[in-house]
Amino acid sequence: MSIFEDTNPRELKELLNDIHSRNMVLPDFQRDFVWDPWMTQELIISIANNFPAGTLLRVRDTKSEFFAPRAFQGAPDISGHKHTFLVLDGQQRLTSLYQAFFGVGEHRYFLNLKKLLDGADFEEGIFHLRTTTKKVKAFDNEDVQAAELVVPLSVLRNGSGGFSKWCRAVARKLKDAERIKLEDELCEVEERWIQTIDDYKFPVVTLAESTSAEALCTIFETLNRTGVKLSVFELLTARFWPKGVKLRELWETAVADHPIILEYNVDPYYLLQAIAICSRPTPGCKRSEVLELTADNINDWWPKVVRGLVAGLEILRDDCRVLLPRWLPYQPMLLTLAALLGKSGKAENPPDEGVRREKIKQWFWCASFGQAYESGANTQAVKDTGEMLTWFGGGEPPDSVQSVRFDPAALRDVTPRQRAIYSATICLILCSGTRDFHKQSVITSRLMNEEGIDDHHVFPSDYLLKQKGIDVPRVRDCVLNRTLIDASTNRKISNRPPSDYMSEIKATVGFPFDAVLESHILPVGDDSPLWSNDYEAFLDWRQKRIWEEIKSVTGLTEMSDLEAVDVL
Repeated sequence: MSIFEDTNPRELKELLNDIHSRNMVLPDFQRDFVWDPWMTQELIISIANNFPAGTLLRVRDTKSEFFAPRAFQGAPDISGHKHTFLVLDGQQRLTSLYQAFFGVGEHRYFLNLKKLLDGADFEEGIFHLRTTTKKVKAFDNEDVQAAELVVPLSVLRNGSGGFSKWCRAVARKLKDAERIKLEDELCEVEERWIQTIDDYKFPVVTLAESTSAEALCTIFETLNRTGVKLSVFELLTARFWPKGVKLRELWETAVADHPIILEYNVDPYYLLQAIAICSRPTPGCKRSEVLELTADNINDWWPKVVRGLVAGLEILRDDCRVLLPRWLPYQPMLLTLAALLGKSGKAENPPDEGVRREKIKQWFWCASFGQAYESGANTQAVKDTGEMLTWFGGGEPPDSVQSVRFDPAALRDVTPRQRAIYSATICLILCSGTRDFHKQSVITSRLMNEEGIDDHHVFPSDYLLKQKGIDVPRVRDCVLNRTLIDASTNRKISNRPPSDYMSEIKATVGFPFDAVLESHILPVGDDSPLWSNDYEAFLDWRQKRIWEEIKSVTGLTEMSDLEAVDVL
């Protein structure tokens, strides 16, 4: 007897509605939703372009015989509701899409229709914002949506019909001639992008209810152990082979000569994109533009962009303290650095090299805290490369530096899920010469790996929940309450209040207590809120101090009012 019930494709909107109605749920043992918002955004871009986004696997479970069920994150609670299907493979994709199209979760997703009307690709039109920002609250207002021609992705939850209704409402705010013109233009956007999303189908494999629990466990284990995707670089390797360009050999040589490339898990595709930026009369690095590269382009520019990438990685590691790949705010920044330093080469006058280095550092911090690469990363990389080259030549700083805005109140809301600002803040703390609580050495990548150093809570989450009654996770998990702590120290901290475990650390003979805490930008002295376990005072103190550091590295002189609410 076959274990397959069917292998039919299902419309995206059908699958999302099944999640919302709790007809389709998850096995309770599945890991939590972990995708960063940019991953969700990339998936939506693939769907809008009608690209394959993988197969989904589920099992019919009307008798609830297999595993304890739970709802998708953000979906209505099961509350005794009877489900039909358990999803075995596809949780991250389906959760991200459900949250984006139903307007739930920690981020909201939008389409900038002005950009799409101007002929931009979907990638440049989609963007996301943290749910708690003032901008998100403003976009709840249809008049603001109409004025800026920004549509929440949640409008599309039931397909193109929702978009058509939104278009009519927006167009009616204009006079006849303008209304007709806008309706015609929006109709083109609907045909080009919205209808594609509406029609999109996932291949879905549905296992029969007669499948044994043992078989399901084996299938699930196999899914989580195998399944390596074919990368774009590998596809291009095959494409360029007939042209005499052996990309795989070039890449292996680059990694062998420069181990730092492997240490930072660099995607080799970035080098091809950098070559596309450097070699094209009109710089660009979209897939179609990379596919137009010639053998001469690669042969001429490959060594230069490799050197540029290596030089950029060294600046990130040594000056910006991006010690591990996970702490890089935006991976596409590597593309910008490879193209920029590959095209500019070394400065003729040695002191100018140091000036360039300082400019790169300021660009890194401004682009990170200003979230310049949050959407349209390829376009941003092209823009930054050109404008940075102009800056190197004595011109104006790039827009990502001149127009940076930041509200330090965001630090109270930024958790590991807001990877860019979170990572940038950790790197900024490391720039203070952060010392390990265990060995008291300045933290390096080697020490991180040897001592199991990771970002942990200063006020333990369990303590804040049970003793302080702070039941909002992002308040407990915000970056202001995190620093780098080794595994053994973190085990000793457990769920104890700071006054307790800090006293123990301070009592250690020979331990330079104040110096170590200051290296983590943590308060010292008798009036430190760590001694009184005053969490609110601690957040206030650290927000002010980290904001001073942000101003120092970005050149900002005043804060922007961007956050919607006080989250505590």
